[in-house]
Amino acid sequence: MSKRIITTELIDEEKRIESSLRPQLLKDYIGQQKIKDNLKVYIKAAKQRKESLDHVLLFGPPGLGKTTLSTIIANEMGVNVKITSGPAIEKPGEMAAILNNLQDGDILFVDEIHRLNRQVEELLYPAMEDYAIDIIIGKGSAAKSIRLDLPRFTLIGATTRAGMLTPPLRDRFGVVNRLEFYSVEELKTIVIRSADVLNVKIDEKGALEIAKRSRGTPRLANRLLKRVRDFAQVKYDGDINIDVANYALDLLDVDKLGLDNIDREILNTMIEKFNGGPVGAEAVATTIGEDVGTVEEVYEPFLVQQGLILRTPRGRVVSDLGYKHLGLDRGELDEECK
Repeated sequence: MSKRIITTELIDEEKRIESSLRPQLLKDYIGQQKIKDNLKVYIKAAKQRKESLDHVLLFGPPGLGKTTLSTIIANEMGVNVKITSGPAIEKPGEMAAILNNLQDGDILFVDEIHRLNRQVEELLYPAMEDYAIDIIIGKGSAAKSIRLDLPRFTLIGATTRAGMLTPPLRDRFGVVNRLEFYSVEELKTIVIRSADVLNVKIDEKGALEIAKRSRGTPRLANRLLKRVRDFAQVKYDGDINIDVANYALDLLDVDKLGLDNIDREILNTMIEKFNGGPVGAEAVATTIGEDVGTVEEVYEPFLVQQGLILRTPRGRVVSDLGYKHLGLDRGELDEECK
């Protein structure tokens, strides 16, 4: 898969600068108001009782702020946070070592928790419920089971695939929150705040244009802001306004809805090769030269979410909105095909 500027996955070179853009407290966190209001209550109650916070599950599309929220929760609780990911923990012993090194009240954040090894996951069950784990020492007839008491920690699990979590693990989370896509106004506020952190001058119209093309995702908004900043610095006077934003984003091939050339190629292929559908994902993937899994998991979700493609029992169909976005008239095309 070619590298896309509008991918919602975190790019390695962005890790350092993204951390500087992340808010540190709930009052500075923009969006997800219902989740923030609930977390304020849970955190205040836990601090009043001098207890650790209940285990928290955060799920939703990538780039919406799950890692940021985990850090904010730790800051609000006044405790340390240990960050890891499901694929990084291969053996139960590795998880046991991490848990044993936590202090009372500390937070363990596990990203992509749905990808935990099954044996590692089973080790978490007693750790989450009883704050203890059973360790087997020795082999064969000489093997002994020792129960190791753990500090009262909080596990924060993050996943983009909540449906892949096993019921036993999901049921052990006391607080479950789904992060929603951000509104354009919320993204505009985020862009203005990030521009201030990056020491870039931007007006409201320029910020709004970046927000409109950010696919409801703060990570994308910040990435597009940094790329527009480059064009503003080299081609203009360094400030970002509506003209600079339009110029840069058009050159980056990100259109008014946040679609890139691959998104539009999928729509055009379905219309030109398959008369708008219905058509299967495999046929579309073969025609554009992509893997079917990539089409289904990377490209298609946003097109479906925006109503540009409809999923039907017979296959995918380009909607009237999809035709309109490409500047095509469905009726005229149907007449030409007759």
